[in-house]
Amino acid sequence: MGTVGKAITLLELFTTETPELGLSDLARRAGFDKATTRRLLVSLAAHGFVEQDIESRLYRLGAGLSRLARIREARFPLLQTATPFIRELAAATAETVHLSEPGLDGLVTVHVEHPARANRVFVDIGQPLPLHSTASGIAFLAAARPDVVKARLTRPLTAFTPHTLTDPAAVARAIDAARERGYSIGDQGFEEGVISVAAAILGTDGFAIGTIAIAAPLARTPADAVKERGLAAAEAARAISARLNGENLNTLRRQA
Repeated sequence: MGTVGKAITLLELFTTETPELGLSDLARRAGFDKATTRRLLVSLAAHGFVEQDIESRLYRLGAGLSRLARIREARFPLLQTATPFIRELAAATAETVHLSEPGLDGLVTVHVEHPARANRVFVDIGQPLPLHSTASGIAFLAAARPDVVKARLTRPLTAFTPHTLTDPAAVARAIDAARERGYSIGDQGFEEGVISVAAAILGTDGFAIGTIAIAAPLARTPADAVKERGLAAAEAARAISARLNGENLNTLRRQA
C-alpha cells in the first residue's frame, strides 16, 4: 500500500461514533507501526485534513476535508438537492430515510433522517453499504453501467446475515426485479429484522449517481407498506434526478 493509500486508511477510521482517536488506537486499527502513523498524521495535519486536540492529544478530522466537501457539493449538489425530499419521506413514513452515493467499494451514506420513535433502524452517516446485500446497493446496480454490475457479480459476495444473497445469479435476479419495478427491496440482507426499499438517483447520462432508501423494522412493515414506500422512494428519486439534471428522467436506463 502506498503512502496515499495509508493516509486514506487513517482518515477512514474516524466515524461519528469514534470522532477522536489517539495515536496508538489509530496505529493499531490501521495495522501500521506508530512511527509510520505519526508521520502520516503530521503530513495530514499540515494540509488541514486532521487536527490534534491540545489537551487530550486526540486526533480528529480537520477543516480541510470540509473545504473539499463544500467545493464538491457546489459542483455536484446532490446532498442539498435531495435533503428536502428525504425529510418529506421521513415525515410521511415515520421511518429512517437515507441518501447514499458511490464510495471506494460500494455506497456511502451521506445524509440520514431518523424518526422520533425509539424502535427504529439506525443508519450512521459515513456508513458503507455493500452493493449486493442492501436495498440501496441493488437499486444502484439496477441503474449502473453494465461493466459496474459485471465487476460486482464476479467478485466474492460476503454474507452478512442468513438472508444475504451470495449467489451471483440470485443477485442478478434481484437487480432485474428492481429495474422492472423501479425500486429495490432489501429483506434482511444486511441486518436481520430490517426491511428496506430504495431507488436510484440518475445523472445526466441516465446512470446511477446515488440512491434514496427507506429502512424500517420488519416486524411493523406489512407487504402493502413495502410497495407504498417503494413507489414513494422511486418518485422521490425521479424528482431529485429531474432537479439535478433539469429534465424529467422517468425510468431507469435499461441494461443490455
